Amino acid sequence: MSNAIHHPCEAPPAQGEAIEIAPHILWMRLPLPMALDHVNIYALDDGDGWTLIDTGMSSRKTKAIWAALIAGSLAGKPVRRLIVTHHHPDHIGLAGWFQRQGVELIIPRTAWLYARMLVLDEHPVATPEALQFYQRAGVDAAMRAQKAAERPFNFADVVEPMPQGFTRITEGDVITAAGRRWLVRLGQGHAPDHATLWSMDDPLIIGGDQLLPGISANIGVYPTEPEADPLGEWLHSTRGFATHARADQLVLPGHKLPFTGLPFRLIQMAENHESALIRLLAHLARPHTAAQCFIPLFKREITGSQHGLALVETVAHLNYLLKRGGVSRSLNAEGAWVWQAN
Repeated sequence: MSNAIHHPCEAPPAQGEAIEIAPHILWMRLPLPMALDHVNIYALDDGDGWTLIDTGMSSRKTKAIWAALIAGSLAGKPVRRLIVTHHHPDHIGLAGWFQRQGVELIIPRTAWLYARMLVLDEHPVATPEALQFYQRAGVDAAMRAQKAAERPFNFADVVEPMPQGFTRITEGDVITAAGRRWLVRLGQGHAPDHATLWSMDDPLIIGGDQLLPGISANIGVYPTEPEADPLGEWLHSTRGFATHARADQLVLPGHKLPFTGLPFRLIQMAENHESALIRLLAHLARPHTAAQCFIPLFKREITGSQHGLALVETVAHLNYLLKRGGVSRSLNAEGAWVWQAN
C-alpha cells in the first residue's frame, strides 16, 4: 500500500503547452501568484469544439496564455462550454471572460451563487465581521490593527465580472464530453458543492481540489460563516467517495500531478486530519486560542502570507471538535475564544 499512488506522467506541461493525458483530453497549467504556483486546467475534445475544466485567475498574463493555447494546442477550434468545479478564484477567475465570448458556463448552483456574490462584494477596508473573526481567533492587537488599516483581498481583484446566467449541474447529473459520459458527484468541505466528474466509460476522474495528491486542500472557516463545520463535511465526502474509488482510476486533479491509487489516497486524506485532531486535543489539555494552535496542527509556526490560510484551517479543526463535544470554549478579556479539551 505504501506505493499505491502512482503518477503516470512525471512532468507537467510547460506554460502555454498541453499534454494529452487521456484520449481526447488535454492537460494544461496556468501560473498562480502564491506558494501553490499553478492550477491544472483541462480541455475535453468534443469534435467540433472544446469543453474546458476551470480557468485560472484573471490577469493579463493568464489571458495571453489562454489566447496562445486556443490558437496552438486547441488548434483554433471554438471553446463551447466551460465546466467550473468550484467557486475559488484560481478555478473560476476567467469564467466571465469566457462567457462574454459566448461560452456556456456549467457549474453547481451554490458555486455560481458564491462567486457571483463575492465578485460584487468589494470592500476598501476589512469588514467588522472580519475583524471580529480575527479577534475571536486570538490574532494579536497589532496584526488586527494592520488588517483594519489596509485594503483586504477582494474576490474581484482576480475574478472577472460574472454575467447573469449559467447551466446548473448537481449530484447525479450526467454530462457528455470528450466522447464519454461523466457522472457528477459533489464534494463538500473545501468548497460548497464542489463538482467532481467520474467517467462512466473508462477509469477516469476529474477531481478538482476535492481529490489531490501529495497536498491537502485547505479546509477553512471564514467570517461569512464562523460556526461552520467544513472539516466534518470534508471527512463525510471523503468516506462517500471511497465507495466509488478504484485503484486503476486516473484522477485529473486541480493541482499537482495526475495520479492513480485513489482508494489509498482517500485513506491518507482522512488520516491526515484525524492525526491532526489527536495532536490538537493533546495541545488543548491547557487552554489556547486558535492562533496558538498552529504548531500541533502544522508541526511548525506559520507567519507571513500563509498565516491566513493556517488560521481558517485551525478554526475548522476547533469547530469540528466543538460540535462533537471534544472541546469547550469561553471568551477571554481580549475577546478571543479560548479552547480547552473536555
